[in-house]
Amino acid sequence: MSPFIRWGKFNLVGAAGMIVQLASLAIFNRCFAGHYLLASAAALELTLLHNFVAHLHYTWRDRRDNSVLLTQLMRFHLSNGLVSMLGNLALMRLLVGAAHIPLLAANCIAILCCSILNFCLGNNWAFAENG
Repeated sequence: MSPFIRWGKFNLVGAAGMIVQLASLAIFNRCFAGHYLLASAAALELTLLHNFVAHLHYTWRDRRDNSVLLTQLMRFHLSNGLVSMLGNLALMRLLVGAAHIPLLAANCIAILCCSILNFCLGNNWAFAENG
């Protein structure tokens, strides 16, 4: 598959994941009032699981191998998860805590900043071609 087509699919999944993340962040922020970093981390983990399933069945479906499903999940969390968690939390601390940007706007900025690195890691490691 062309890298440009896969990038487009990645971004469609990312757009759906962004809706999941922003909606769950709004909900978790009400539950953990005053703890926006905890709410951000919980929303991000929910989104990572959503995105993994969507990428497995859509973005990288041609690289799906049930025998390595757990390996792919582990790699996805160690790559996209780590980049997203560290990047999002650091940027949220900076954008919300220091720059006083509204929570959901800051989260959109953080998501977009992490997306290119996440695509590269997903394509070249988490869902790498066998062979």
